[in-house]
Amino acid sequence: MQARITVIFETGAPVELQLDGAEVLSFEAARRWLDEQFVRMECEPLRGSGKVLLADKVIQVAAGAGPSGFADAAWALDYARAVSGALSKALVKVDVARQAVSY
Repeated sequence: MQARITVIFETGAPVELQLDGAEVLSFEAARRWLDEQFVRMECEPLRGSGKVLLADKVIQVAAGAGPSGFADAAWALDYARAVSGALSKALVKVDVARQAVSY
């Protein structure tokens, strides 16, 4: 099964990431990778309660990396592998400007 992750920033062309199903991380490995990136990038919770949903991490990590982070092909591939594995979806759109994730 193929997976496609699209990341949309406020400016610039959308970032399209494609991988085959064999490249997708397991749920636990994907969550761990997103957690590590969330902390490394010093991301802030989106909610006043401090609760961080998985979709929030997907958005915040993309925002923290910015378009320049996605220029690193290895990191972008790891991001796509983690997003697809964590959300268990083959098609994911991450709209950073609108802070939305859709399937």
